[in-house]
Amino acid sequence: MSQEINITNEDILHAEKILLPEGKTFDNERKDFIRNLNTIDLQAVPGSGKTTTLLAKLLILEKKLPFSDGSGILVLSHTNAAIDEIKHKIQKHCPKLFSYPNFVGTIQSFVDDFLAIPFYTSNFKKKPIRIDSEIFDEIASGYFHNLPESGAKNWLYQQHDPESFFKNLRFDVNLNLLKGVNGEVCLSRQNNSQTYKTFTTIKTNILKSGFLNYDDAYFLAERYLIRFPEIKNILQKRFSYVFVDEMQDMDTHQYNLLEKLFFDEGNSISNFQRIGDKNQAIYNSVKVNEVWNDREEILRLSGSQRLSKPIADIVCEFALHSNDNFEIIGLNECEIKPHILIFENSSINNIIPHFTQLVRNFKENGSLIDFNKYPSKVVAWNTEWKVQADIDNIAKLRLVDYFSGFKKDNQKPKQDYNCLKNYLLFYDKSKLTLEPIRKNILNAFLKILRLENINSEDGRTFTKKKLIYFIKQKDFVFHEQFSLNIYNWSIGIIKGKTNEIWDEIKEYAPVFLSFFSDAQISTSSNFISKDVEDILIENIEEPETTNIYKQGDLEIEVTSVHAVKGQTHCATLYLESFFDRGYGNYESERLRNQFLGAQTISQTLAVVPNSHDKIIQSTKMAYVGFSRPTNFLCVAIHKDRFDSRLSDIDRNKWEIIEI
Repeated sequence: MSQEINITNEDILHAEKILLPEGKTFDNERKDFIRNLNTIDLQAVPGSGKTTTLLAKLLILEKKLPFSDGSGILVLSHTNAAIDEIKHKIQKHCPKLFSYPNFVGTIQSFVDDFLAIPFYTSNFKKKPIRIDSEIFDEIASGYFHNLPESGAKNWLYQQHDPESFFKNLRFDVNLNLLKGVNGEVCLSRQNNSQTYKTFTTIKTNILKSGFLNYDDAYFLAERYLIRFPEIKNILQKRFSYVFVDEMQDMDTHQYNLLEKLFFDEGNSISNFQRIGDKNQAIYNSVKVNEVWNDREEILRLSGSQRLSKPIADIVCEFALHSNDNFEIIGLNECEIKPHILIFENSSINNIIPHFTQLVRNFKENGSLIDFNKYPSKVVAWNTEWKVQADIDNIAKLRLVDYFSGFKKDNQKPKQDYNCLKNYLLFYDKSKLTLEPIRKNILNAFLKILRLENINSEDGRTFTKKKLIYFIKQKDFVFHEQFSLNIYNWSIGIIKGKTNEIWDEIKEYAPVFLSFFSDAQISTSSNFISKDVEDILIENIEEPETTNIYKQGDLEIEVTSVHAVKGQTHCATLYLESFFDRGYGNYESERLRNQFLGAQTISQTLAVVPNSHDKIIQSTKMAYVGFSRPTNFLCVAIHKDRFDSRLSDIDRNKWEIIEI
């Protein structure tokens, strides 16, 4: 353990000067958390500034470094964006925190660096090439399609989606095969069947090749702890203070690993603090079964700097985890009542324009005090349809039915796609240089090499750097022409000539492959020639995302609830969306008690027991979506559902508008 640390008023004043606007101070709730260095939980309502309060604690602890026993501080969160925010706000003020023996990073990077990679290297006598689920899925897909007709393949085809099921097979610590890392056992090691042996051999071969999915890292971490249990004690001595932000976003396997390492059934020498909001557990999948069990000591942040009182009062009704100690105090000074826009089938296309006009009106009369500080957005839980029958069904509404221009793929560029043309369409358009396009084109050529099983001289797959070096060393003239081609193709993409560039690269692909010992196009043929399905031609050539509604000088992004988690908006429109099964198909049906001001989930479950999962999922999504705006919350509900479910709603809390 490190020396006893006393956090003084002067320490807190130091943090306030760095993190808060001039004249602002931390209230008693936040000061209590800043001073507390025990193993505790911090439950914080939306917009309460929990991350800022954590940063204050880190700024203060950094002044105490190095600790006398040589230990350090571990800071983890779920996403790179959250870690980048921490670095952006405090790294220049506390450089010691970002150097040895401390570690600030994602849970994935921590597991990779401290557990998975060391164990893999010890076991296979080499480092893994890449830990990336998309690349892993691509390689697993190749194994799937090459499976011989056998009992294993027949077993797979009994599953709903055999290829996806195959990619999702995971080992547990006992080497049973699971349906996903947190799923149930589907093939037991004890049975020793031929099907089990086949899949185990394939999984092992992929592991040996150096390509891991993210879940494999946790499997390796658990095996490491079994083989070398002393690692747990070493990590506790290394990190005397452990802080995990956004704890509710951790999946079961992540939660269990952190508990094993740093709580250790109450025996850990680390001080382990978990920070978050259990009501906002929607990351990846909307978890039904809670994994976060409360500590004996819980601190709370109840005051929301983001939410106004009218919005906070509504959001509080949608909190899944609430008791006598739970409250949301809206501290933002704004008096706009939350609105419900009632629409019919004939007026569905008027919802977003009407919301935008309301935003404009409130802006002009001075009510939207945060208009210039935060964006306004339109969100929904479920976004697109995959089945034509659903697309044509007017009774089923998702985001794309409210806003036909919505495209899910436009939200975030990926590193790997299933066809060459996607690499030319979905590059990072936020950067005003050729580099994102050049990177995508090179990634497309790397994928062609992987599909054709063409590796570098050390037997590993090419990286961009290795590929350029290899070509340059082997044939400088070819290298110069290859580089010029990529430059010209990038310029062509910028000019909107996507189809022409696609044709040129298709024509060049055989020339490129012939450079590698006269290789020819074989298994990459479909990848190269496959067109993009269901993308309109006018959208293909458009370099900007289509997920923006424009009305005069106002631009409002249309996106998913998942995409805006953690964000602050000035105004938010929440569109109810169809999700079949259970107690009602829409939020206004499943959450009618919450809308009516009675958070009675337990009563609903008693009447309709099978409604449990969908009510919990819907409640979490609504809680996150409704808690984004500072000034103006708006919800769109169909007239039929409003009249049948919500006609008795409290109009002192809600403004009702029919459009």
